[in-house]
Amino acid sequence: MQEQYYGIGETAGKIYKTLDQKGEMTLARLLKEVGTDEALFNQAIGWLARENNINFGKIGKIVKVSLLKG
Repeated sequence: MQEQYYGIGETAGKIYKTLDQKGEMTLARLLKEVGTDEALFNQAIGWLARENNINFGKIGKIVKVSLLKG
């Protein structure tokens, strides 16, 4: 179980760094940029959302994610 938490945390760090460097993007593009398993990606997104580090915006059917800085 500890290894799974480590993997989620590591992936969350990659997501955070990618958004910090490249700015807002769709979830699909972010998944490609991070280059990880989709299930692990979704868990890491959930972690970042729970910790109030990311923001979701929706335009039509497209969901974009960005960092909450402050």
